[in-house]
Amino acid sequence: MPNAETERVRSGGGPVFIARGLTKVYRMGEVEVKALSGVDLEIHDGECIVILGPSGSGKSTLLNILGGLDSPSGGTARWRDHDLTVANEAELTRYRREHVGFVFQFYNLIPSLTVRENVRLVTEIADNPLDADEALAMVGLQHRLDHFPSQLSGGEQQRVAVARAIAKRPDVLLCDEPTGALDYPTGKVVLEVILRANRDLGTTVAIITHNAAIGGMADRVLHMANGAIASVERNSAPKSPEELRW
Repeated sequence: MPNAETERVRSGGGPVFIARGLTKVYRMGEVEVKALSGVDLEIHDGECIVILGPSGSGKSTLLNILGGLDSPSGGTARWRDHDLTVANEAELTRYRREHVGFVFQFYNLIPSLTVRENVRLVTEIADNPLDADEALAMVGLQHRLDHFPSQLSGGEQQRVAVARAIAKRPDVLLCDEPTGALDYPTGKVVLEVILRANRDLGTTVAIITHNAAIGGMADRVLHMANGAIASVERNSAPKSPEELRW
């Protein structure tokens, strides 16, 4: 049975992300593309949320703003006491370094470094990191420490990317289509690793995907369309990744 701490993490604490009236407009010559149109959002401490929507619905733009990789055109976005709306580049860099872990669809590993060395790159800049070997054990790759990315399968490379992201003990883990390049069995393994970070480390997790089945593992599911949040669902009994079918 889950312990009290697990129940607290799964149910979520107070809001750590608060966005109000968030907009983003990209200008390409004479053309304006509105990626976000007045997004209001709260994400709570220890939550696992999944953001669903088709390509062009604004999912990645929203994630990039929450992660300090992009700035909004209007509205406000806050992480605890950090106002991401007015932060300069140095402040956003510090915010990303101290608080955020990223997992992308493509693994972005450095091919000339071993698995252990790829993860150690992050631990060297973190204040209270996991040991690289411990992070890799969490993703089941303790036997591949001295291999290079080219010697790993796609699923193993993505698990290294997750280990690298969680090694600095981030407050929040932002995942952009983390299973998009993986087959069904491998995708479920990666989702289990992400959920383990949420449960064992208390990390707030946000996953964006076009795969509706992944929403079954979330505490809440946000549906995006045309740059806005169209609906929100709460899962009373989130599934384990092993139970998901797509």
